[in-house]
Amino acid sequence: MAAALHFDLSVPNFGILEYMRHSAETDAVFPHAYRFADGALHPGDAPGLGVDIDEELATKYPYKRAFLPVNRLEDGTMTNW
Repeated sequence: MAAALHFDLSVPNFGILEYMRHSAETDAVFPHAYRFADGALHPGDAPGLGVDIDEELATKYPYKRAFLPVNRLEDGTMTNW
């Protein structure tokens, strides 16, 4: 999100950035400087992209492999969402 925000701010004819809030756990593991206020994303004043990682806290959330569901028509052929 931070990288997309910084890139979009550098593009003169940029339009819309989709934004979906992260979970509280994700925000705790990846503290960030950007914020959403007044209908817009603000990059903050932190150096770089403004995102850090709490490696100790991240160990509490081990990786769990997951797959997106496959969307199929009634005849079994795959289709888009």
